[in-house]
Amino acid sequence: MTTAPALQPVIVGAGPAGIRAAQTLAAHGVRPVLIDEAARGGGQIYRRPPAHFQRTPATLYGTEAARATALHGTLDGLHAQIDYQPDSLVWNAQGGLLDVLHGPTQTTRTVPYGQLIVASGATDRVLPLPGWTLPGVYTLGGAQVALKFQGCAIGSRVVLMGTGPLLYLVAYQYAKAGAMVAAVLDTARLADQLAAVPAMLTQPAVFAKGVYYVGWLRAHGVPIHSGIRPVRVLGDGRVAGVVWADGAGREHTLDCDAVGFGYALRSETQLADLLGCRFAWAPMHRAHLPERDAAGRSSVQGVYLAGDGAGILGADAAEWAGELAALALLQDHGTAVDAARMQALQGQLHRLVRFRHGLERAFPFPTDWAAHAPDALVVCRCENITAGDLRACVRETGADEMNRLKALTRVGMGRCQGRSCGVAAAEILAQATGQPVERVGRLRGQAPIKPVPIHLQARQATDAGASA
Repeated sequence: MTTAPALQPVIVGAGPAGIRAAQTLAAHGVRPVLIDEAARGGGQIYRRPPAHFQRTPATLYGTEAARATALHGTLDGLHAQIDYQPDSLVWNAQGGLLDVLHGPTQTTRTVPYGQLIVASGATDRVLPLPGWTLPGVYTLGGAQVALKFQGCAIGSRVVLMGTGPLLYLVAYQYAKAGAMVAAVLDTARLADQLAAVPAMLTQPAVFAKGVYYVGWLRAHGVPIHSGIRPVRVLGDGRVAGVVWADGAGREHTLDCDAVGFGYALRSETQLADLLGCRFAWAPMHRAHLPERDAAGRSSVQGVYLAGDGAGILGADAAEWAGELAALALLQDHGTAVDAARMQALQGQLHRLVRFRHGLERAFPFPTDWAAHAPDALVVCRCENITAGDLRACVRETGADEMNRLKALTRVGMGRCQGRSCGVAAAEILAQATGQPVERVGRLRGQAPIKPVPIHLQARQATDAGASA
């Protein structure tokens, strides 16, 4: 008779998915390790400021204050039942071990795992425009971090542009905090948003929040322009304004001293890649994502995926998916779980998919972006690779796949490892080769998945050589 291996679960990420997974495991008498890059748990959506921060949850999170406070309270109440490791970046995974960098001390350690729940979250989806490397240009997520974590705005007169629900949420949060929002510039058309209403009404409370944000902004005099195309950011040494084109192609100039931009979110999948998870093209997300079953099981035994790191569905879905992945983990190791609860969670997640399709209809990806990207546009700011460099590589070498393009141009080889430039580079490659974007592939994840001090990598290479 064989026995199941001892439970040794590790959760990466202390956002909504990771916290609910930890809570579920603890409720079944299992003590997980919870590793999080941030100093205080909550994830990006419920990012928790330093303890001395004076702003109230209502000011920080608005209508989500109660949910944020409840999630923070859940994590605080779990400290005696879990091994919580904040300020800890997982930068590599192999052979049942995680390489973890502890930020304050800049030291690294290995954490063994028997089972792993990856709740890595999401980051901004970036499509560059001329001038985006100027000081004063932030992603929408970066602008939100400044407000939530540091308690400051990115400028005194801010333009927010791109598309997606985050665009309006950040604009609302900034204006509500007293910042001057000069304009909201949305690449989606009003007709797109109206056409998506039936699908978005499947989640009426969430839809109502979005309508409220837009209505509040308009009522407080914040200009909102739909169906625009960002042209360039102006400035000499720092941001001085933006130029954008309306639906008729007329260009407009708007003075500002800071810009926040982004095109919804993209999943952080590098860790799943290092773990060997199988990926597949996900049309709704316009991305290659790690495969998982309805409960969060990946293609790798013992590895479970939860939350936005495996597909963008939002904070509520992340909580459900975290609980579900933990229940699947327990079930796979012989622990009795509530099967009805698992089925209910799967049903809740399934019902969200139609709403998610509605969001894509309301805030479509600007598929013509690459056609408008000038050759001089810097796509990969780490390696200073332009759109023209990528197109020239295609013409001269016939490169038609992302990792080939990376090898020949160094796009995606810098500090961001393609997290900022990968989407744009794939769009340029698809446009230059005449292929659908799903055919050009994806940048393979490599360690370190985020920057670590060079001496730590040198030590790891020395240790590996000594053991060979």
